[in-house]
Amino acid sequence: MFSIRTQFRKKFPYLVLLVLILVATGCQSLSALNSGTRSGMETEVLHRIIKSGALRVGITGTQPPLNMKNKSGEMIGLDVELGQALAEAMKLELVLVESPFSNLLTGLEAGQFDMVISSMTITPARNARVAFAGPYLISGSSLLTRSELAKTLLTQASLNSPERSWAALEGSTGEALILEAFPLAKFVGIEDQEAAVAGIAHGEIDGLVADLPFVQFQIVRNPELELATLASPFTTEPLGIALPPNSPLFSNLVQNYLNTLEYTGQLIQMKARWLNAGEWLSEMP
Repeated sequence: MFSIRTQFRKKFPYLVLLVLILVATGCQSLSALNSGTRSGMETEVLHRIIKSGALRVGITGTQPPLNMKNKSGEMIGLDVELGQALAEAMKLELVLVESPFSNLLTGLEAGQFDMVISSMTITPARNARVAFAGPYLISGSSLLTRSELAKTLLTQASLNSPERSWAALEGSTGEALILEAFPLAKFVGIEDQEAAVAGIAHGEIDGLVADLPFVQFQIVRNPELELATLASPFTTEPLGIALPPNSPLFSNLVQNYLNTLEYTGQLIQMKARWLNAGEWLSEMP
């Protein structure tokens, strides 16, 4: 018994030293962890947005009925109303930042805006670059063409022909669909879908692959052009809100607010207003 106590006394200073080293190391690790956590929180997008007092939304302004300009040059549409609802929920001012569709994701990555709400389909390739909340609408790539031509487009061969020219927004799922499904046809990359509609009517291009709401809107709005679409869309696509990839708190908040708009029926009312060709048509130029 005496020898054990003696050995313990002899080793005790070493034990104390070991404990002190472990404690010091643990404190340093905890300090580093806390410092890293604080640093991560300081760079969280949500904190910067709240501090700025504004929610910057990237949008084309040329994709009716989801986003477009009325006679007064004011931006209106489902995407705009959704952005306003999110800004109000966050108690922020909505700032719409116009950009060509092909530049929206790069603009988001560069910090030019805080989110993108612009009829953007959630795809694996896009989701590998940025985060998405939603979907807030299920759409599909559809063909807008002349009525007489639509009657002849009954087979894959008739669509995938060197005689045909199909247009789509550059960087869109419409472009990807044309290049993959109709490689023999001529692809025409555009930045303005509205301008392409006139091209269809004048025979400059055979058709435009765009989201179904846009195609339906153009057919209703321009009866004199005798436009038409096929019996069903080429695809079924979820439209979402693109968000910065390094912002889990912001992504979580946006998805929660989007869920609330869905559960309360407010989002359904927005869709009914903008997708059923209602009173807002009189506001268009």
